[in-house]
Amino acid sequence: MTNRPNTLGEYLRARRGLVTPQQAGIPELGVRRVPGLRREEVAMLAGISADYYLRLERGRDRNPSTQVLESIARVLRLDDDHIAYLMTLAADKPRRSRRRPRKETVPPGMVQLLASLAQPAYIEGRYFDILASNSLAAALSPRFTVGGNQLRDMFLDPAEQALYPDWKNSTQCLIANLRQSVGTDIDDPRFIELAGELSLASPRFRELWARHDVKGQYGSPMRFDHPQVGELTLNRERLSIGEADDLKLVVFHPDPDTVHADKLALLASAALPPSTTSHHREPSSA
Repeated sequence: MTNRPNTLGEYLRARRGLVTPQQAGIPELGVRRVPGLRREEVAMLAGISADYYLRLERGRDRNPSTQVLESIARVLRLDDDHIAYLMTLAADKPRRSRRRPRKETVPPGMVQLLASLAQPAYIEGRYFDILASNSLAAALSPRFTVGGNQLRDMFLDPAEQALYPDWKNSTQCLIANLRQSVGTDIDDPRFIELAGELSLASPRFRELWARHDVKGQYGSPMRFDHPQVGELTLNRERLSIGEADDLKLVVFHPDPDTVHADKLALLASAALPPSTTSHHREPSSA
């Protein structure tokens, strides 16, 4: 019997609970004590035995074939991001002993680049810590400064929550991004520290984490309700930094010749002269 976390089973249970019989194209018979599909319904639709599917959910079989996983993914209506995540959970890897926290260091060239950008920009770590930022990022939100953490601010800081008119959608997207970033690496001390704090303090975080949503970090428009310039829509781009694993350069930019571009220019004129701060973050061991 293994004492390793049953991440595959947890994922299957969570996603099964999000698919209705109507979505799966089967009749809804009898009273359902919990939402979503029953185990035997998933097994039937995926073309596998109910006993085998039960073994997967309970962690007694951790090496299903790709064909089985693809069949289950079809039943659970998983998109490409969720399927890729599912495949990473299926490998029965030995659990490593607790590791030292990773050191996240911003390359000097990226610090210089931030200072030269005319748009709000910052560099974030794997768990959305702000490691470096420019002055226009701070003008967009005082929380976009070194030492801040976007997860903590988004879930626990009322001022940051007020900045996002689409706060519920934004939090759902952020947690799906976190799930994709973390993958199976749940023994990272920084993740343990952060997830533990948010699980205790935020019902919304607990709700979203339990859904096991997964989403890659793609560019998307973001709406802000800024206390100085009002509603503002900016395109957010997340760019990988080739020489630094897990770090992302985040840049906000408006569509040209729009009221949003004018509002961002107004913010820029009121901001301090461009300057960039940087931070090398090495979390303390949990």
